[in-house]
Amino acid sequence: MTTFATKDDVLTLLVHLGYLTYNSIQGTVGIPNKEVSQEYENAIRTMDWQEVARSVEASRKLLESLWEMDGQAVAEGIDRAHKEISFLQYNDENSLSCTINLAFYFAREYYTIIRELPSGKGFADICLIPRKMHPDKPAVVIELKWNREAKGAIAQIKDRNYVDALKDYKGNLLLAGISYDRKTKMHTCVIEKVQKFKD
Repeated sequence: MTTFATKDDVLTLLVHLGYLTYNSIQGTVGIPNKEVSQEYENAIRTMDWQEVARSVEASRKLLESLWEMDGQAVAEGIDRAHKEISFLQYNDENSLSCTINLAFYFAREYYTIIRELPSGKGFADICLIPRKMHPDKPAVVIELKWNREAKGAIAQIKDRNYVDALKDYKGNLLLAGISYDRKTKMHTCVIEKVQKFKD
C-alpha cells in the first residue's frame, strides 16, 4: 500500500479497497455504483482538476441536449469527446461505442446504462434506463452506425423492434441514431420521441 511502480498497482489497490470493481472476463475496472461515482465528482470539483471538471460539465450539457432532442448539439458534443480521446481510432461501431460511453459519462447520475441489450430481433447498442428515483427522465435507445446514415439507425431500431426490451417501462422514450462519417470525421445524430408507454 505504499509502493506503486505502475498504474496497475494503483488500480489494484483501488479494487481491493472497494473503490473500483474488476471484470475478470474483460480485464477492466469500473466505478461500482452511484455513491462512489458521486464522490469521484466531488473530488474533482474540490481539486485542481479543471480539465476533468470541464469534461464532466460537457457530458452534463450533452445529456441535456439529448433530452431536448437537439441532434446537432449531441453530434457536436460527441465530436468534442472524440477529439479528447484522439488516441482511439475508429474502425467499427464498437470503437464508436467507446466514445459514446465516455461522452455520456454524466448520464450515470440518472440512468443505468446497458450495452448490447437483447431486444426484438437483435441487440440494441446502448440503452439508458432511468433509475427509480428519476422516473421523469426518458428512457433512451441508441443505435450506432459507422460510416452510414444516422437515419438508418432509427429505422433499424424500429424494424428490429428494439424498444421491446423496454415494454415494462411506463415512461417516455427517445430513439437516437448516432453515426460517424469516416471521410468528414464528423458525427451526426437523429433523435425521435416515441409516444409514452401505457399500462
